[in-house]
Amino acid sequence: MTDDSNPLFGKLALVTGASRGIGAATAQALAGAGAHVILVARTAKALEEVEERIHEAGGSATIAPLDLTDGQSVGKLATAAAERWNSLDVLVLNAAMLGSLTPVEHIDAKEYARILTLNVVANQALIAAFDQMLRRSERADIVAVTSSVGHQPRAFWGAYGSSKAALENLVLAYADETAHSGRIRVHVLDPGATRTRMRELAFPGEEPEEVKPPEVVAKFILDRLASTAPSGELVRVDA
Repeated sequence: MTDDSNPLFGKLALVTGASRGIGAATAQALAGAGAHVILVARTAKALEEVEERIHEAGGSATIAPLDLTDGQSVGKLATAAAERWNSLDVLVLNAAMLGSLTPVEHIDAKEYARILTLNVVANQALIAAFDQMLRRSERADIVAVTSSVGHQPRAFWGAYGSSKAALENLVLAYADETAHSGRIRVHVLDPGATRTRMRELAFPGEEPEEVKPPEVVAKFILDRLASTAPSGELVRVDA
């Protein structure tokens, strides 16, 4: 039964990029709130470690190691999930690729294609594949993790920033399309400066202790899910 300590009891959540950073912290927070969490990332070993931490804390999770850029794998995951569960209550679109920070004229076409495939196309594939399960939920939430450079262009961040701009537009369009039902909420979340591997790659000289840990973002997401916030908002997590 749902209570204050387990507000997501009986709910199903899926988190991409769940092997580390914001994804892992969010998966653990969702499981701690009572949800069964499907953990998605490429590395099985890292997912198993997150799953073990969830189980040790009394939660439940299922790992799904797969390459999100493979559209067939996404479809197979959705089919398998639908055979086991009726609905999907929380979808966290967190997995992303930073790529090289470089002037626009120097962007490598092949790398840019990979960035767009993971950061945009894979997320559309996930929404499409799980749309029916989301619609069967009493109230479903989609959380799309973006970046400030998705709406505030910055020199050398053109490849990554444009992928996040596309993601924002995509999921906000879905929010508009589903608004009439009143059963699906879309949240576009800018986590701000957070202690992650991607942050370390982008700012190698930064002291990790100077930025907030991913658990702060995970707590913000949990609070957002419990709130009466409307669909289609872009929000930022400040320290």
